[in-house]
Amino acid sequence: MDFIETTEALEALYGTPSKGSQVKVAQELTPTYRRWIMASKFCILSTVGPDGTDGTPRGDDGPVVTELDARTLAMPDWSGNNRIDSLRNIVNDPRASLMFMVPGSDNVVRVNGEARITADDAFCARFEKSGKCPRTVLIFRIHEIYVQCAKALMRSKMWSAEDQSGALPSIGDILKEMSSGEFGGAEYDRAWPERAERTLW
Repeated sequence: MDFIETTEALEALYGTPSKGSQVKVAQELTPTYRRWIMASKFCILSTVGPDGTDGTPRGDDGPVVTELDARTLAMPDWSGNNRIDSLRNIVNDPRASLMFMVPGSDNVVRVNGEARITADDAFCARFEKSGKCPRTVLIFRIHEIYVQCAKALMRSKMWSAEDQSGALPSIGDILKEMSSGEFGGAEYDRAWPERAERTLW
C-alpha cells in the first residue's frame, strides 16, 4: 500500500477548496456563530501533547461554554474520571480545538485556538451548580471559527437513525474484559446510573 507523504501530493489529489469553505472562517465570535455556539450543550475537546493526542466529550445542562469576550471562551471542568489527559496536554501544549454539536442539526461548528487552565477560586465560583464548583476552568483563546460540512452527520443519520444503544457492550462489560473479570460487570452497570447522578457536578 502506498501512502501520501507530502502536502503537495495531497492537494493535487483533492484540488482547490470551494470559496464557501474559505469565506466561512471567522477569527472571533460573530453574531451568527455566537448564536450557534451558545445553543450547544455538547462539544468535543481535542488536544495534543508530548504523549500524543486526546479527544474528550464535554457537556453541560446549558451552554457548554461561556463567552468572556469575542475572542475568549470559558469551559468549567466538571466531575469526570480524573485521568486529566486533556488537561495534562494543555499544560504542555496549549493548542486545542472544540467541535460544537446541537441535536437535530447536521452541522458542526469548530473552534481552533489555545487553551489555558485556571484554578482561581473566585473565577471557578462563577460556575457554581448545586452547591459545587469546578476544580478548574479552561480559558479558550479563539484563533478561528468555522462551520463544518454537514455530510458526515447526514451520512451517519446521527439524529434520525434507529436507536442501537441496546446492542452495545456496557461499560461494565468493557471493564470486566479489560480487568480479566476483577472489575466491572453487571453490578457496576446496576450501580452506575445512581452514582453518575450524584457526581454530575
